Amino acid sequence: MMTSTVITDQAPAKLNLYLHVLGRRADGYHELDSLVAFADIADTVTVRPAEGLSLTIDGPFAASLAGEPASDNLVTRAASLLAEIIGRPDPGVAITLTKRLPVASGIGGGSADAAATLRALAQLWEIGPDHPSLLPLAARLGADVPVCLTGRPAYFGGIGDIIDPAPPLPPCAVLLVNPGIPLSTPAVFRARTGPFSPAARFTGAAPPPDAAAFANLLSRRHNDLTAPAQSLVPEIGAVLEALSATSDCLLARLSGSGATCFGLYADPAQARAAAAELTQAHSGWWIMPGCLQP
Repeated sequence: MMTSTVITDQAPAKLNLYLHVLGRRADGYHELDSLVAFADIADTVTVRPAEGLSLTIDGPFAASLAGEPASDNLVTRAASLLAEIIGRPDPGVAITLTKRLPVASGIGGGSADAAATLRALAQLWEIGPDHPSLLPLAARLGADVPVCLTGRPAYFGGIGDIIDPAPPLPPCAVLLVNPGIPLSTPAVFRARTGPFSPAARFTGAAPPPDAAAFANLLSRRHNDLTAPAQSLVPEIGAVLEALSATSDCLLARLSGSGATCFGLYADPAQARAAAAELTQAHSGWWIMPGCLQP
């Protein structure tokens, strides 16, 4: 008999607080070093028992995915693969994805959605959050999915296959800003030129005590994809300039391959004030204040 159980999980925005490209492998993939954290700004995945497998997408950015076949969405792929691995011939689940994060924007939205789906289905199907199939399955779905599955600050290495715990992060507010232009990650990597960077983990350093100290540490690092991303979407430069000019902004940086940028602030009121300032000046941008999750 069909139960009425409904499980909801959050798919938070993933931020690359710094991102160094260490080299390029023979297979074409790049070796990375990044400090990843998550904001309390998120998509939502809801699952409930049903016949077959269905996906409904709503929310502010649902239209961005309207032309994509449901079978191509990472959420559906995650559900199908997990069902196959645990021996469910019929997934028997209806999934609703509430899309609040912009698509193809450098904050891991699709990966976070897939990870939230795996967590929600693990609970619905009672296989446990530490089921041995979850992490390998996450890696099959995409390089960012494993770190999104853990959902905690982490160092991200290799091609996404090396995940190590990050040191404790201080409370920080963030402001996410996207100019409204999707950006392809492969295209950004193809546009990257110049030398590679060394790894830059906070090895041997005491955990930063506050947001200002944390921003100072991050300022000695960078995002190696900023220049190639900006060459493809010049508006990124305007976003970074506008964020840097807001009162109390401690650091402005591109996340991942863009085009979303973030500003770091000491407290949420400062981030909200900056959001109000930018919204008035740039009505076409996606502007969202929040906080880093511990």
